[in-house]
Amino acid sequence: MDDDVKVLERIYDRFNARDIDGVMTALTDDVAWANGMDGGYVHGREAVREYWTRQWTMVSPHVEPVGFHRTADGAIIAEVRQSVRDLEGKPLEGQTHGLKDKTVGHVFRLREGKVARFDIQDAT
Repeated sequence: MDDDVKVLERIYDRFNARDIDGVMTALTDDVAWANGMDGGYVHGREAVREYWTRQWTMVSPHVEPVGFHRTADGAIIAEVRQSVRDLEGKPLEGQTHGLKDKTVGHVFRLREGKVARFDIQDAT
């Protein structure tokens, strides 16, 4: 699991740095990525790029993994502290765009060392 966790840690680091190209290299071409703002999924690397680019024009999210564990079916769950600010760095009020400060579970399914699917679950 160590190599897989390193891939995920790099994704979080590059996401927080707004280095979209650094993240794209860790995703499969046909990745299915949960859309935390609008619901549903975006499919493929370019759709993920467009989703994040649009998100970053509206809010400034920061995600900090605090732990990883593998499930019985092989997925890796990252427990993540998520904070969402407006573009001036102020905390959002309420649940603007479906995002808010909280702890969530990010569920990753990897294929050949790259993320093939990403889901969001409430941390329990």
